[in-house]
Amino acid sequence: MPRRTDSEYLAFVRGRVGGMRRAAHLLCGDSHAADDIVQETLTKLYTRWPRISHVENLDAYVNTMLVRVFLDDRRRGWWKVALLDWLPERTPAAPPPAEDRSVVRQALMDLPPRQRAVVVLRYLCDQPVKEVALILGCSEGTVKSQSAHALDRLRQIFDEKMPEITAAQDRP
Repeated sequence: MPRRTDSEYLAFVRGRVGGMRRAAHLLCGDSHAADDIVQETLTKLYTRWPRISHVENLDAYVNTMLVRVFLDDRRRGWWKVALLDWLPERTPAAPPPAEDRSVVRQALMDLPPRQRAVVVLRYLCDQPVKEVALILGCSEGTVKSQSAHALDRLRQIFDEKMPEITAAQDRP
């Protein structure tokens, strides 16, 4: 098979980087960390690009890389983080989002990383169970059980923080 070229890489990245940023942001909850995850994923992809001509589904391949970079970052202990002897300049925070959006985002961040990855891929990126299982390197049953546990936890959080919404859904 012919090797993939740099121009193919650039075209692929241009078409996917926005979706990658959204998925990374939903996984980690921080736009700067999301950019770091996307950058690391794109760097790894670029180094492998000439040798992956056999990959049929590049989107699944890149999603797998993105989730693994996110999970690896979460496993990285504080002792592996480079500490600076100076503080970088802080940019002013953006205005806070609407309260409901904030609650949903916080609820997502309260999930363990693997459950969060399942919810983001399954429900926000609209990936089928089989694809999520391939991306996470686990069985379809594990994806389903992680989904169920994550959704149960999200329901508990919403019952506590947004009782007026969950009560309205219980009415006929």
